Amino acid sequence: MNRRDFTLLAASLASIPAWAQAWPAKPIRMIIPSTPGGGTDFTGRQLSTKLAEMNGWSVVPDNRPGAGTALGLAEAARAKPDGYELVIAQSDNVSLIPLLLKVAYDPIKDLTPIALAAVTPLVILVPENSPYKTLPDLIKAAKEQPGRLTYGTSGTGGGVHIALEMLQLAAGCKMQHVPYKGSTPALADLMGGHLNFAGSSISSAASLIHSGKVRALAVTSAKRNASLPEVPAVAEFGYKDFNAISFYGVMGPAGIPAPVVARLNADINKILQRSDVKAAFQAQGFDAGGGTPEEFAALIRADIQKSREIITTAGIKVE
Repeated sequence: MNRRDFTLLAASLASIPAWAQAWPAKPIRMIIPSTPGGGTDFTGRQLSTKLAEMNGWSVVPDNRPGAGTALGLAEAARAKPDGYELVIAQSDNVSLIPLLLKVAYDPIKDLTPIALAAVTPLVILVPENSPYKTLPDLIKAAKEQPGRLTYGTSGTGGGVHIALEMLQLAAGCKMQHVPYKGSTPALADLMGGHLNFAGSSISSAASLIHSGKVRALAVTSAKRNASLPEVPAVAEFGYKDFNAISFYGVMGPAGIPAPVVARLNADINKILQRSDVKAAFQAQGFDAGGGTPEEFAALIRADIQKSREIITTAGIKVE
């Protein structure tokens, strides 16, 4: 190496911030924008624990619920982009809430996609004594009684509501939405016979399905879910392009240095390939994710566009 080349190399190395060369040099905070329990919290704690175990890092999960999971994302968007503030993003706070409510962040401009952690379908449920034995039975009744059949969800404009609006548009029928403040009261009213059917995350409904207290008619993904292999996918009933999933992933504030994003992405992908992690996700009804930051960004953009079209077509508004 001649003197000129050595000088250029030295200048290049000197231009890399010291913190980037030693990152991480302090604890990383994983913001979990929900209360303990549920899919968002599960994902955040799994990844925090495994990142710490793999690398000897200190990764601190921090539950920051509020504003329908939007508060935690807003906090991450305001953070310094140095790789020490991460957040669990999911379909509702990335693809839905910003389209329905005024929030303090733009999911595309203010946040950096790092890695897709998991995807999961929703599940369509009826009471155990329902006369509707299959999804076609339910849709047939809805067509015969426009606007009469009632369905419960965890809230207006949430992922379950959007998925069931998609189903109505695909099937050419109209049903009556009954929003609740969470999945627990919706499922309680379903079991009590106050609703014709309901939508739910698999993790919220799994114990009720397995105990026979509710019956699952379909999952909303393009294929069956490994945790409910006996339950058909909506696509199996002639709606071949139907695919309504929820996703969970890791994001950070805009401007995180590319080497930090690449390191986190590579480590999260390694974690998601572990058999114990795959099994833990499957127990929640999740399929482990993975892929590049660019692929995660493309999923987010596509999901926002699809959600915007459904919200506009169905005329969904949050009062």
